[in-house]
Amino acid sequence: MNKAELIDAMAAGAGLSKADAKKALDAFVDSTTDALKKGDRVALVGFGSFSVSKRSARKGRNPQTGKEIDIPAKNVVKFKAGADLSKGVK
Repeated sequence: MNKAELIDAMAAGAGLSKADAKKALDAFVDSTTDALKKGDRVALVGFGSFSVSKRSARKGRNPQTGKEIDIPAKNVVKFKAGADLSKGVK
């Protein structure tokens, strides 16, 4: 499912126009991004939680040349599915 299909499904499920569903989805993504940038955790009971984890710097290898390279440290977003979501997928 891509973003357009998700907007269509949200509009149909909530009885909204597609424009309102797009605004709601964009607001959710923006709010989640802002919270994660601050280091907060976003938890949606039954659905799952988003958090930020630090990945430390490490050595890697270029697969084409075999030369060793340095991979810098960075923050990565993690998602852990909630119990209801996990049960629904089974």
